Amino acid sequence: MNVNPGQTITCTVKAVPGTDNACQTIQRLMRRDPASIKALKKGQKARGQRMRIKTRGGRPWRVRERVGKVVHAREGNSWTMIFTPDLEHDLASVERFLDIKVG
Repeated sequence: MNVNPGQTITCTVKAVPGTDNACQTIQRLMRRDPASIKALKKGQKARGQRMRIKTRGGRPWRVRERVGKVVHAREGNSWTMIFTPDLEHDLASVERFLDIKVG
């Protein structure tokens, strides 16, 4: 894969991996898409506004909601991200499940 740092790449899932580790790697890469980042930030803000405070042992205790899943490693899903050198090993480990296009 000949990609220089700073180039925009588009990745598409062409096959769902059989292992959970590979699925998690793909999902971690998918979260670098600007639309996913925006959705995650919006959810983070909403969870902060809806946080409940209960009493536990006579002290305030914050009950935090679980994070909603924004990305899913399903066949046909695609995303765009900027390539950085720290992604090289992650992309190489799941390259057989992805269709990667530069530009």
